[in-house]
Amino acid sequence: MSEQEEEGMVSNGKNKSNPKLTLLPLIALIFYEVSGGPFGVEDSVRAGAGPLLSLLGFCIFPLIWSIPEALLTAELATSFPENGGYVIWISSAFGPFWGFQEGFWKWLSGVMDNALYPVLFLDYLKHSLPIFNQTVARVPALLGITLSLTYLNYRGLHIVGFSAVMFAAFSLLPFLIMGILSIPKIRPSRWLLVDFKKVNWRGYFNSMLWNLNYWDKASTLAGEVEDPSKTFPKALLGGLVLVMSSYLIPLLAATGALGSSPSEWTDGYFAEVGMLIGGFWLKLWIQAAAAVSNLGLFEAEMSSDSFQLLGMSKIGMLPSVFAVRSTYGTPTVSILFSATGVIFLSWMSFQEIMEFLNFLYAVGMLLEVAAFITLRVKRPDLHRPYRVPLQTFWVAMICVPPSLLLILVMCLASWRTSMVSGVVILAGFVLYPALVHAKRRNWMLFDAEPPPSSSNGWQQQFSESKEVELVEEEKSLMQDNSKPDQQDLDLTWQS
Repeated sequence: MSEQEEEGMVSNGKNKSNPKLTLLPLIALIFYEVSGGPFGVEDSVRAGAGPLLSLLGFCIFPLIWSIPEALLTAELATSFPENGGYVIWISSAFGPFWGFQEGFWKWLSGVMDNALYPVLFLDYLKHSLPIFNQTVARVPALLGITLSLTYLNYRGLHIVGFSAVMFAAFSLLPFLIMGILSIPKIRPSRWLLVDFKKVNWRGYFNSMLWNLNYWDKASTLAGEVEDPSKTFPKALLGGLVLVMSSYLIPLLAATGALGSSPSEWTDGYFAEVGMLIGGFWLKLWIQAAAAVSNLGLFEAEMSSDSFQLLGMSKIGMLPSVFAVRSTYGTPTVSILFSATGVIFLSWMSFQEIMEFLNFLYAVGMLLEVAAFITLRVKRPDLHRPYRVPLQTFWVAMICVPPSLLLILVMCLASWRTSMVSGVVILAGFVLYPALVHAKRRNWMLFDAEPPPSSSNGWQQQFSESKEVELVEEEKSLMQDNSKPDQQDLDLTWQS
């Protein structure tokens, strides 16, 4: 049996035991990376001092934020279909130092985001089970939920994807029913209510960004997706439609059918809306849906965070232990590392976490936009299975509004958030050279694989062109009656 046949059998065996993500599970994972349903949009009504700004925000912000970010992700994720996502994009555009910084900022913001979900899960359950208000029951429950969901991640990404589909169906169905039941009670004039004197602009913009960000997060799983060049663009489009529907239908139904004061719109208020529109059964369903949605959010975030660490390890940015996979194909150490971060950060308040992770996310996203445009200018021949159908100038223009929004969110951050974020950024500047030093001293084992320069297709074309160059050079040398030795050929190949 040839070596190629043996490698093919090994590869097929891996594919059978660790199936790739297909379109529907990837849509569900993107949905949970970005949204998870309308749970959490209540703050946008309260901060906007009425329904008008919230409804306008979820109609306008996707145009200036979600669609550009989704288009950027579709082009770069299909050009670099490797685990690690945006870390590889930045490394290709600006070098490994900035690629590491991007990974550090995004991983930390993701872990902080994930620390919210076990807490929110219990916050919804405590309305029906008050025992979870007590520390003696709450702390063990938080640890139990985190460990159980971490184990589910360990069992395989395809299980996480399938679970996300089931969670999404269960979580969104009660809001579809609520929307239908609310039709006779809707008064469109209620949608126009707003008191501009009471608008909390910092809370409003932070709420909008938090509910509409992380479109790029699924790119860290690109190496686990079946036919990513075709699947990713379709999944991002499907995710965009699903996210916007999950926000606008419940908001239009609740604010149009009820004349609630903006001050009543706090976390969990949709359960009360369900009670007023459909009855006690719908309230219980929405509470259960909120709890299940938080499980889906945790699973999707944990998968992306852990596979990001795996991708960084494979290109030599982190010790090779982060790339070790279980028999289920999941990065065991990376999952445990991310879960530990979740446990240590779960003590922070919701508002603190949201503002802090938004700041780090904004810094990282600005770097992604810069890399996107840089690669368009410096690498026009880069193999792009999906390409945004615009010239580079117009691509840069559609990136201006989201960039301004990111800068605005950073400017509105509190001084405490700015200072803590500055410390985190400086920590990344110190951590990278420390890891490089450890690698040179052989204190830890690192993979020697360099960051991919493009997709597999481009790499194959590049290798083929190098082979052609070697053949031509060898022919030339033979014509000169000077046969090169093996060392000369090796040096030529390395060059």
